[in-house]
Amino acid sequence: MKNFDALIIGSGQAGTPLAHKLADQGWSVAIIEKSTVGGTCVNTGCTPTKAYVASARRMWETEHLEEMGISLKGKSAADLKKIKARKDKIVGGSVKSIGKSFRDNSNITLIKGEASFVSDKVIQVKGKKYTAPKIFINTGARALVPQEYHDVDYLTNESILDLTELPKHLVIIGGSYIGLEFGQLFKRFGSKVTIIERSGQIISREDEDTSAVIQECLESDGVKFIKHAANISAKGRTGKIRVSYRTDGNDHTLSATHLLLAIGRIPNTDRLNLSVTNIQTDKRGYIEVNDYCETSVSGVFALGDCNGKGAFTHTSYNDFQIAASYLFEEKKRKISDRIQTYGLFVDPPLGRAGMTKKEALEKGLKVREARREMTRVGRAVEKGETKGFMSILIHEKDDKIIGAAVLGVGGDEIISGILNLMVSGIPYTALRDTVVLHPTVSELIPTALENLTDVK
Repeated sequence: MKNFDALIIGSGQAGTPLAHKLADQGWSVAIIEKSTVGGTCVNTGCTPTKAYVASARRMWETEHLEEMGISLKGKSAADLKKIKARKDKIVGGSVKSIGKSFRDNSNITLIKGEASFVSDKVIQVKGKKYTAPKIFINTGARALVPQEYHDVDYLTNESILDLTELPKHLVIIGGSYIGLEFGQLFKRFGSKVTIIERSGQIISREDEDTSAVIQECLESDGVKFIKHAANISAKGRTGKIRVSYRTDGNDHTLSATHLLLAIGRIPNTDRLNLSVTNIQTDKRGYIEVNDYCETSVSGVFALGDCNGKGAFTHTSYNDFQIAASYLFEEKKRKISDRIQTYGLFVDPPLGRAGMTKKEALEKGLKVREARREMTRVGRAVEKGETKGFMSILIHEKDDKIIGAAVLGVGGDEIISGILNLMVSGIPYTALRDTVVLHPTVSELIPTALENLTDVK
C-alpha cells in the first residue's frame, strides 16, 4: 500500500486547485482521475457549451443584420464539424495545461483509473491500494437516464457534443437549464427543436415571470415547447425516433432524428463503493458534509457536485477554498456564508443572485422590488436587444438586497456587481445613489432602485 499526505479523487474545479494548494504546502498528493483531467467544466460542461453558444450567437447576428441596416448577400450556414473542431481545440488546450501542471509538480502524482473505497482511509485503483490521512472526493455528477430510456438511442449533455452533423429534428426532454441552452443553440445552428416539459413551467425553480420571458425568447428563435406532458416515452434509433406523450387528455406522437435527455443530474458516488465506509449519503446519493465540506468520517471531505451544495463550477471552486481555509486558515470560510448565484446562458442570458420572489414569500419576508424592462434601457435599445428585464429584491426590514435577476443583454456579467453589494451587507441605497457609467445597461439599476413596489 502506498502512502500519501492526501488523496484527491477527481481533477475537476475543486480537485485540481486543491492538489496544487496542498503540494505548495509540501504535502505529497495523489490525484486520481478515471477520465480526462479537468472534470466536467472543462470537458463536457462550461467550456465546450459556451464555445457552442458563441458560435450560435454569430448565427443569430447574421440573421438579424438587416435590422441594424446591414445587408448580407447569400445565406449563412452552421458547419458543425468546424464548430466542434473549434470547441475541441479550446478544450484540448485546457486539458493539456492541467496535465502539464501535474507533471511539472514533484509533489503531485497523477493516478489514472477509477477509484473505489476499501475502507474509510484506503482507496483502490486498478488493484493497487493507496492511503492518506486526508482524502478529498471530487467525483462530480452525470446526466440522469431513467430506465425507460435505456432501449432508445439518446444523447446526454456529453454525447451531444460529439455530433458532427446537425440533427434535422432534435427533441429535448426536460425544460431546464441544460435543455434550454442546447435547444436554443441547435435551433440557431439550423435544427428543428422541440422541448418537452412535464410541468406547466420551464425551469420551475425560477419565478413564473422569469420563466415566461425566457420561453418567449427561445420561441422567437423558433424553438417549440410542449408543457404539461405526461406519460413521456421514446423508442427507435437515431434518425428514426418516436416520442410519445399525453397532454390535455390526448395522446400524441412526434418523429425526431435525435433525442436529448436533459431530465436532471445524479452524483457519481454510486461508483465509489461507499458502503464499506462510514461516509454518509442522502437518499439521492449526495455525500453529506458539514459547513467545511467534511463528511461523517473525520479527514474525508467531499467537494463539488457530489456534495449537493451547489452543482456549479464556481461553488466547486469555493468548496476548494473552504477546504483550504479549514486546513490552513483557521476555518475562515464555510458553505453557509455563500450567497447562491448562477447563470442561464441562453441568449439573452440570465444572471441570478440570492432569492427568487417565490422563495422570499415562502419564507414570510416582506419584500419590495425594483424592476426595469430592457425595452426601457437605452443601451439595450441601441444594441437592438431589448428582451428581458432586471429585478432587484429589497428586504423591507433592513433595506438590504436579498435577491436579483438580470435577464437581458449582459445579465450574466452585471449580476456580479449586485452580488458584491449583497455580500458586503450594504443597504440598497448605496447602489441607488451611485453615479454609474453612461451609456451602459447597468446604469439603469440605480434608476430602477428609485421606485420600489411591494411584492405580494
